Amino acid sequence: MAPSTANNNVTGVLFEDDPVLALEASLHHDHEQISKPKPTKEYRRELVWRNILLFIFLHGAALYGAYLALTSARLWTDIWAFLLYQASGLGITAGAHRLWAHRAYKAKWPLRVILIICNTMAFQNHVFEWARDHRVHHKYSETNADPHNAKRGFFFSHVGWLLCRKHPDVIEKGKQIDMSDLENDRFIAFQKKYYLWLMPIFCFLIPTSVPMYFWGESFKCAFFVAALFRYTFTLNMTWLVNSAAHMWGDRPYDKYINPSENLGVSVMALGEGFHNYHHVFPWDYKTAELGDYTANLTTAFIDFFARLGWAYDLKTVSMDMIKKRVERTGDGSHNVWGWGDKDLPKEDVTEATIINKKED
Repeated sequence: MAPSTANNNVTGVLFEDDPVLALEASLHHDHEQISKPKPTKEYRRELVWRNILLFIFLHGAALYGAYLALTSARLWTDIWAFLLYQASGLGITAGAHRLWAHRAYKAKWPLRVILIICNTMAFQNHVFEWARDHRVHHKYSETNADPHNAKRGFFFSHVGWLLCRKHPDVIEKGKQIDMSDLENDRFIAFQKKYYLWLMPIFCFLIPTSVPMYFWGESFKCAFFVAALFRYTFTLNMTWLVNSAAHMWGDRPYDKYINPSENLGVSVMALGEGFHNYHHVFPWDYKTAELGDYTANLTTAFIDFFARLGWAYDLKTVSMDMIKKRVERTGDGSHNVWGWGDKDLPKEDVTEATIINKKED
């Protein structure tokens, strides 16, 4: 009897009908399918027109406030606006940035209350969100996961990142950042819960009411100078750290990263412009190698409260550590968000200097 030729798809491969070989071929095909990278969805910038319109109005109102400050407002109103700029700025620099985002020092409850109030006055989102985005910024600096990636240009890193939806990488990486320390902070939880009530009071109502009540300032000057101009000016000084300090200046600690030493930004942003140093040693409470108060008001503020005993465990960097870091600059920067990051080199932890250390 002749062999069956019912299968018309014979390929000439020996034992091709063998069930074991068929199974192996199937598994190999499945492996190829699994190994193929999934196509990534193309990112397209999506503008947030509500924010665009709000910032256009805000900056227009701020320009009008600047005009009133020079022509109509009383001197005390101008001084009040300047003091509020300093106080709200410290709520960001000494509070959200150095204390909560980087854990560069610790603070007792009276200082934490002061910083929470000043931070709420600054109106740059509640501390939890600010610190989360900032930790992501340090962990993934100058990548798509960086909320204000300076490689996308000055305008984007300055304000444009607030005018469009976040890149998907920012959201994905943000979920991976350890925020347990702030989740367990009762001051942060209180501010976050009542932020939409507290922010208008501290950012707009009190700054406007004080000049009107105490020295008879007009509502127009009080509102546009002490509230809107002061608020917008403080915003832009903070934004300069993300934009100008990532583009212009010297890089004495690591020449392979964008953050730079920018004295102008340091003066206007209360000490936050020594950015090359800061990205190399993000957990140093001074954010700078030198403790000079001239261009670093925030360090003076923290040191003052350290003398009172309200600030303690101030972390800084020894000159020997700085020298070692400079010598190995050629290897690039080890990006960490601050003290306690799992990727912080053990050498940095053991050699760090902690000032005014107290046991918890």
